Amino acid sequence: MPQPVDSLVEARWIVPVEPADVVLENHVIVVDAGSIVAIETAAQVRERYQAKETINLETHIVVPGLINAHTHAAMTLFRGLADDLPLMDWLNNHIWPAETRWVSESFVRVGTQLAIAEMLKGGTTCFNDMYFFPDRIARTAQDCGIRAVVGLIMIEFPTAWAQNPEEYIRKGIAVHDEAGNLELVSTAFAPHAPYTVSDSSLKKIQTLADELGIPVHMHLHETAHEIEDSVSRHKVRPIERLSRLGLLTPRLIGVHMTQLLEPEIEAVSRQGVSVVHCPESNLKLASGMCPLKSLVEGGVNVALGTDGAASNNDLDMISEMRTAALLAKASSCDTTAVPAHQSLAMATINGARALGMDSQTGSLLPGKAADFIAIDFAHPSTQPVHDPIAQLVYCAGRDQVSDVWVNGRQVLKNGIHTGMDVAGLLDEVVALGTRINQFDHALESS
Repeated sequence: MPQPVDSLVEARWIVPVEPADVVLENHVIVVDAGSIVAIETAAQVRERYQAKETINLETHIVVPGLINAHTHAAMTLFRGLADDLPLMDWLNNHIWPAETRWVSESFVRVGTQLAIAEMLKGGTTCFNDMYFFPDRIARTAQDCGIRAVVGLIMIEFPTAWAQNPEEYIRKGIAVHDEAGNLELVSTAFAPHAPYTVSDSSLKKIQTLADELGIPVHMHLHETAHEIEDSVSRHKVRPIERLSRLGLLTPRLIGVHMTQLLEPEIEAVSRQGVSVVHCPESNLKLASGMCPLKSLVEGGVNVALGTDGAASNNDLDMISEMRTAALLAKASSCDTTAVPAHQSLAMATINGARALGMDSQTGSLLPGKAADFIAIDFAHPSTQPVHDPIAQLVYCAGRDQVSDVWVNGRQVLKNGIHTGMDVAGLLDEVVALGTRINQFDHALESS
């Protein structure tokens, strides 16, 4: 007698990511109770399973949901606010003043909802965030049906979220405890950067991260200015400082990492640190180039992130895959650097590994959560198809993402959000965006 299951999703191509560079043709994903039960041929499935729903995707490629391993989701409300500026000018003279004026629980709710609507539409099923009011981010992610790792933010100066390191940590622990009751949400400590967090705070964070068993997510070696500042203030480069403080461990997720010496790459590899590469943000802010080929050859787990929409200016993980692969080839003068299947792994299973979620998501294997997306190749830009993975990375656009499942629930169907009032959200966004723009113009003229 056939086994009853929730759904069968049959696709022209299925890419499980594990094992690497494998493409299954005309196979079916069997889903029940939010998990992948099996991936088998159509003939095998007909004999073994009875589904409540069958979805046939004859012209689609199905891959694991994309994992955006570094975001500041609510900063979608600052998209385009201060373009074409150096990082520290952008931060000191535009972003931080705007945050001081605007950031609130309501601001974070609206900005995070906008980011989630954009990410789901583009095939992202999990994001790793770093921003204020992480309690609101957690509840918003759960309500919208997306998986999230919420950063327990730490920065030494007062903000709308907390006034001092003790309050940041106390509130962060409370958010961690609350997230334990949310099906789709987990946490990571998120000290902002070496130049904004003290030694004592970093030591406390590492101790707590070990006690709670969660990652530490931090901007690191992002710019030459950061390195110069560290040498001036601490007499060592940031990675050496973190090593002395005990933070260079497999829990650490270093974001950007554009300023690396060979011994630092070796240390990161030896200590099991993960790196999040944000190629488009790095290019936009002229921060430098992450030595991706050297990191990969050194055995470092490298994931991909978009950074915030204020510096990218989108949350398009398909575009990040393409840019990462092409930039690696150009910067190393090696056409074989970061092939398409490796770039896809960086956007899926590598992100899951960095976040400690690889037993749950990041690839399509029986027993894992049913987090996957379908991209329709029946477009002029993706025909003919000779290599489906290369076609996805080098040709497809996020507008071709047709369907998205998170934990077995279809949150995007035929390109339409199933659980979000996007029209109502956009009304809020436009009204708030007008006020933010007026404030920034007044700031510039003062």
